Amino acid sequence: MRGLFGPVQLRKAEGAGMKHDVSAFISPEFLIRSAIEVWEMAGAAALRHQVFVREQGIFAHHDRDQIDQIALPLVAISTLAADPAEVVGTVRIHEAEPGVWWGSRLAVAEPYRRVGRLGAELIRLAVGTANGRGCTEFHAHVQMQNVPLFRRLHWHLVEEVTLHGVPHAHMLASLPHYPAIADAATGWMARARRG
Repeated sequence: MRGLFGPVQLRKAEGAGMKHDVSAFISPEFLIRSAIEVWEMAGAAALRHQVFVREQGIFAHHDRDQIDQIALPLVAISTLAADPAEVVGTVRIHEAEPGVWWGSRLAVAEPYRRVGRLGAELIRLAVGTANGRGCTEFHAHVQMQNVPLFRRLHWHLVEEVTLHGVPHAHMLASLPHYPAIADAATGWMARARRG
């Protein structure tokens, strides 16, 4: 959550052996856009570290690489009373060569993986943003458990590969399904799915 002096992390309340259900406190709306403020970029980096280093153990210390120097970070931000509060999803995109774009490091915070379509919304923003910048091909290396999601979103399999010791699918987006987005910083609001 973003407090008076910057981001504040909400944690599940645990104590004396008790766990509390925090699902009722999950934001009903999310801002989907490019990261434009320092706290949003820091939140995206922290979320990537949580998912790819701590949860999945794909990287030992950090997941940063040279692509971060040129990539555009995109985020899903939970809201609190309609104000941006906390980065709960992220993906980065970059143009590898003229017209050829890649998306990578798609991550959604664990408490938010079942409340909405945050992964799908970030993918839509990623491909649409690249489309608005002259994309002719949009690629991603997708962890195998996420292939069904990408297939539903009009991606097709190019080949299976192993990256960082983890099976991935090299996938290609069907660009006509992703209208061009001229200004990723404006983004849009997405609502949580009602259970």
